[in-house]
Amino acid sequence: MAGSLDGRVALVTGASSGIGEAAAIALAAAGASVALAARRADRLDALVHRIAASGGTALALPGDMVDEAAAAAVVERTVARFGRLDILVNSAGILQSGGIEDCDTAEYRRVMEVNLLGSLYTCRAVIAPMKAQGFGDIINISSQAARKVAKIFNSYSASKFALNAMSEGLRQEVGGYGIRVCQLLPGATKTEVADHVGDPALRTAMQAHVGKDGAVEASEIADAIVFVAALPRHVNVDLISIRPTSDTAP
Repeated sequence: MAGSLDGRVALVTGASSGIGEAAAIALAAAGASVALAARRADRLDALVHRIAASGGTALALPGDMVDEAAAAAVVERTVARFGRLDILVNSAGILQSGGIEDCDTAEYRRVMEVNLLGSLYTCRAVIAPMKAQGFGDIINISSQAARKVAKIFNSYSASKFALNAMSEGLRQEVGGYGIRVCQLLPGATKTEVADHVGDPALRTAMQAHVGKDGAVEASEIADAIVFVAALPRHVNVDLISIRPTSDTAP
């Protein structure tokens, strides 16, 4: 879709790896100027250089979206640099294992903060500039875990169920202003999401799951993001579920 997003400006959180990194590359290739937010500044700088080397425009904005002020500042800096903000992709997310009885409540809280509240803060901050220009796209990266709970990943499922509910409520709230909201639910996708799971056995199992033959590539999720953003303005694809063809579970 080269050129399908010419003149647009996108902000991608979680842009230092995985789906966020792939989304930034795909959006830039489609013609958008891209602001990149994540905690790992060195990776953001490397990605800026990679996009620039391919003829694109990118801006690194290091920060932790769990900090509400930092999330708002990233939006403000994007608008200040590019004069507008057309697309927000919330891709920052973490995965941890555990049920309820044995859970580390601080760890559970961190998952909720990153996966839900970080997206809430950026969503809230982009509404005003998007309303002022009369349109925008908000794409929140959820998960198949928002459709089916695994008891050993309770906090992750809870955060993604909540993200979906927040996204649908937001769609109803801002659609009348020309702002579209999409929930994108990837299945097994080759990313680093499992690398920081605390339980070694579950970490290994999840790494095998997301890295298995036939798993979706992050670039393929990114293609769907560009597709959603490039649709005619009167069309809002509000939910996309993407999973490996070989995944036959209900």
